Amino acid sequence: MCFYYVFTCLMPLITVLIFFQCFVVIICATAARLMLIMCFSCVHSPLLTMWCSCCYALILLLWTSSGGCTGKANMSELIQVTSADFYEKLHSGKMMFIYFELQVSPSLALFLVELEKSAEALKDYGVLVGKLNCNREHVHMYCTDHRRAHTAFLFRGGKEFSGFDLDTVFDVNSIVSEVLFAVLRDEVKYVHTDADLVALEKSCRGRKDMVLGYVSSLGSPEHRSMMESAYVYGSKYQFILITGGPVLKHLGVNDASFSSRVWFLHCRLNDGVAVSPRCPLTLMKKHLSTLSLHSFLQLMEAPLVSEVYDDPPLVPPPQFPYQNTPQVFLFAHPATAHLDRDTASALAWNLRGVALVLLVHSRRSAAQTEYNAAYRRPEESLEVKYLTLHSLDELLQLFKDEGQEDEEEEDEEEEGSHHESLDDEISAYVHDKRGEVPDMDSITEITSDNLLTVVSQNPLTVALFYLKWDAVSLTVLSSFIHVAHRLEDLEVDHVLMGAVDCGEWSDLCAHVTSQPITTFPCVLLLRHHQPAQEYRGMLGSEALHRFIMMSVSAAPLLLSTTDSVVSFLQGALVAHRVLGLFLSHTHSDVSVFTEASETLRGDVLTGLLTPQLALTWAADHHVDPPVVLVFPSWRPLSSSSLSISSSADELLESIRAALHPPLPEVTVESLPLLLSQGKAFLMLFLGEDEDAVGQKQNELLLEEMLALVERGAEKMEPYLSCWIHLGHTPAAGDVLAALLGMPPPPLPALVLSHIPSRNEVYQFPPSRHVSASAVLQWLQSVEEGAELPAGMLAEDSWPPAGGFYDFLKVMDSQENISSLEEEEEDDEDEEEKVDVREHLVSKETTDDKRPDTHWEL
Repeated sequence: MCFYYVFTCLMPLITVLIFFQCFVVIICATAARLMLIMCFSCVHSPLLTMWCSCCYALILLLWTSSGGCTGKANMSELIQVTSADFYEKLHSGKMMFIYFELQVSPSLALFLVELEKSAEALKDYGVLVGKLNCNREHVHMYCTDHRRAHTAFLFRGGKEFSGFDLDTVFDVNSIVSEVLFAVLRDEVKYVHTDADLVALEKSCRGRKDMVLGYVSSLGSPEHRSMMESAYVYGSKYQFILITGGPVLKHLGVNDASFSSRVWFLHCRLNDGVAVSPRCPLTLMKKHLSTLSLHSFLQLMEAPLVSEVYDDPPLVPPPQFPYQNTPQVFLFAHPATAHLDRDTASALAWNLRGVALVLLVHSRRSAAQTEYNAAYRRPEESLEVKYLTLHSLDELLQLFKDEGQEDEEEEDEEEEGSHHESLDDEISAYVHDKRGEVPDMDSITEITSDNLLTVVSQNPLTVALFYLKWDAVSLTVLSSFIHVAHRLEDLEVDHVLMGAVDCGEWSDLCAHVTSQPITTFPCVLLLRHHQPAQEYRGMLGSEALHRFIMMSVSAAPLLLSTTDSVVSFLQGALVAHRVLGLFLSHTHSDVSVFTEASETLRGDVLTGLLTPQLALTWAADHHVDPPVVLVFPSWRPLSSSSLSISSSADELLESIRAALHPPLPEVTVESLPLLLSQGKAFLMLFLGEDEDAVGQKQNELLLEEMLALVERGAEKMEPYLSCWIHLGHTPAAGDVLAALLGMPPPPLPALVLSHIPSRNEVYQFPPSRHVSASAVLQWLQSVEEGAELPAGMLAEDSWPPAGGFYDFLKVMDSQENISSLEEEEEDDEDEEEKVDVREHLVSKETTDDKRPDTHWEL
């Protein structure tokens, strides 16, 4: 009795406490956020800061005691599956997207984060998302096969429905889109040609309309939007997906970079529309997203033409779901009502998806007497504007121009938001070209299975190692294919152009050289029983084509007649040329020259004269063999002679020094090589020589700079005298402005910069004439500290945007266990397989003073 009395007395208090705790749960998140804002706003007041801290601690205490404000809302939808749960849900027939976790790596950890994000999205479509830890649980087949560690599985109807490589389900958008694409693969049609589309139109004629979506790549946000819409509207419309091809031409799209779009095909019989072989099209003007596609499909259900009997101001604005759609009013007359309906229908088809067309049957008002059309936009306070039209094109132009402007603004905002985060024009270009996989029919796909066959059957194999998801790789792949077309046009049959997708063939990319290829894209020249040669030049089509053409001939090329030597020196290619003159080809000096020629292959054409011909040429050039004659491209009619060094490295250094011009021009191609010398740049900036006077002035200035190099001798050794021409390199003006930290001064200008261990930039006084003696005197003043710097080099560095992640190493380490198990279980089959590494022999070479080990096929 006492207990009952106490409980009855405390019951109201318990109720109040429970209500208070629930109330705290509801408001604590908002209160905490407001408190944080107040704390940041009063951070300069110690008293207020102390008060804020105390209040925030109190709210945090209440939050913790109540179990947290978010509570259940923040719980992940990702299911931690046990083996018992797996078999139970499997036999129940539920759809499950499961990843069987064998071991965790950085790349898999990123995938698991995205998998958790996708769990909530896929729950709405009846798909359970989970992972099973194979280290704790065991599921036959999925926890024993290490090759399945890079695959996630979709189960449906009590069995495995589909498998997804983790390269294709790398984020929440790709996971949701690929899973729904698999679930709806019988409902969503994927067409390749216009003939496929025609067949679908015939099958849907009179039954249902079609929704055709173009996405630039599968797994993208646009692809997800299409699949989500297909899941909701799939029973009402026939959804079609394309990623390019000839179907786009039928849709009026000729630009390969056309962004993702949706077309609505009106294949049901509509009143007032003549039956034609093809279904009428309506293009969705807005950018493809789930919300915009939902609104667009609802708009397609609106009546083609509505007939009203009130004046436009009295007609109610469009109701949901068309409340944001403009209205167009055409005035009908009793005598021409039939013709007015036809006119309104024609206009409505042209404005389909843009505006709603209404035909007004009202008594002749003052407005109808003076005007014949009107329109109302929802964003303009429902004001009706009247028009006097002479043709419907005027009204079409009004709304289509507006739609195009909105579309362009949306595209510019979208592109601008990306480009703001990009470093330069090259990054912006690469970003625009992302996801565009070019046609690869003109090149050979190289794999671990056919590498040895391809290399052994072709004198020269040029291989591009790239990543399919890397935009830079795809950009270079386009240039690579362009070079392949040029070689085909020139009928160069003894060069095979091939490409290796390192995301697919990681084993090949890890062992084709002594070190795994970790920088993409990468171009290697492969010859049978010779070391692989890496191309380190510009990745544009012109530079690569020139390098391949110079690599085709032997290095060195054996020359036995005077005509062959003349043809060699006067070839069509503008290139450096080197001749070796030896009285005997069995001498050890010939092997030194041959080794140096192999290293210079692609950059320098080398020739070896027969002993008798070498003796004749040595007499004509007044040299004593053995000797090397160097013919630089910037001075093709004269040569310099070099004695044979004791090693190929020393000979290479001598040849490169002889090929180096005394006054080089700074270009995009030459700048890396010039910077590698580590000297201070004494750079002459020349303006465009638009007339004979300007051209003569530039020639005189270059002659003075050459005289400076010759007269300065040892004094000029710390400096790299060079020049840059605004007409040849338009960026020269920006370079000069960046060096001086101000708008570029009038040209010509002589600047001293990139001084080792110093950041000062000095400018030769513009008032003084550039002469060899004056510049030498000025350099002496700079060295003595008598000259004031004109600017400073920025100390900023440009490190990579993120740390380098060697995913190939991770992938290969994960596959080591699987490889060892396969070797132990199936020794006989392994003996029959061809291992690339068994046919590779290491060889040490030196290029640009940088040791590099290659593998010989």
